[in-house]
Amino acid sequence: MHPLAPSLPVLHDRVNRWYAANARALPWRLPGTSAWAVMVSEVMSHQTPVARVEPVWREWLARWPTPADLAAEAPGEAVRAWGRLGYPRRALRLHQAARAVVDRHGGEVPSTEEALRALPGIGAYTAAAVACFAFRRPTVVVDTNVRRVLVRTLLGEAQAAPAMSRAERDLAVAALPEDRDDAVVWNVAAMELGALVCTARSPRCDECPVADLCAWKRAGRPAYSGPARRAQAWDGTDRQARGALLGVLRAATAPVSGADLREVWPADPQRMRCLDSLVADGLVEPLAGDRYRLPA
Repeated sequence: MHPLAPSLPVLHDRVNRWYAANARALPWRLPGTSAWAVMVSEVMSHQTPVARVEPVWREWLARWPTPADLAAEAPGEAVRAWGRLGYPRRALRLHQAARAVVDRHGGEVPSTEEALRALPGIGAYTAAAVACFAFRRPTVVVDTNVRRVLVRTLLGEAQAAPAMSRAERDLAVAALPEDRDDAVVWNVAAMELGALVCTARSPRCDECPVADLCAWKRAGRPAYSGPARRAQAWDGTDRQARGALLGVLRAATAPVSGADLREVWPADPQRMRCLDSLVADGLVEPLAGDRYRLPA
């Protein structure tokens, strides 16, 4: 750790106390929230702002309050209900995970990281988050916000590297409180601190509960000097084209024709390439007569 790094118990206490007073009132944090509801929130929140997630999450849980409810529907309904959250393959993965929960676990979301990671589309982060936030297991939960808080406070660096290294993972393990309850709170508290205060572009150090302890701030807030970060383009990209094509299919109550899709994205080579990729991803089902629909 950085020589200016704070004492971990002090860091834990300050951040956890700050969270108790400043946490956002998100619905999936309410007592009694099911493990399934927590899982849905974690999958939806991946690379998506919470403000966009909450209304879709509420609609999703009202329609499919249990894994069995979703598993009984066609996968295309999950894609339709996903709306414009982005990365729609997540909807298919949730549907696949719901079926696996029904088939392997009697409809109950498993409580261990190992069992969660064995579900389709559930990676290391989501498995750890569900185990911690739904079942209060003291796992190591590391998202982008947590990584930024750790490298700033403990290493004195402006930003985490684009990809998490083994050293960063070891740092997160070392930074986890020994007490079980403190560890559970720390995971969400550090995440919340990174989301609201220790932000990537404009950190509000004057509001930070550990500003006087932060190795990065005490070192004069040195600039990031790691690998370049690439901004994701949107206009005219395949991502935009795929979203436009999928939007037509989500809005339709019957199969749509190739002509309908040409209207929304006239560029032939790109449209066909993106349509093929949607079919390959399982998000679109081709039918006879140049017609398409969401997967049945």
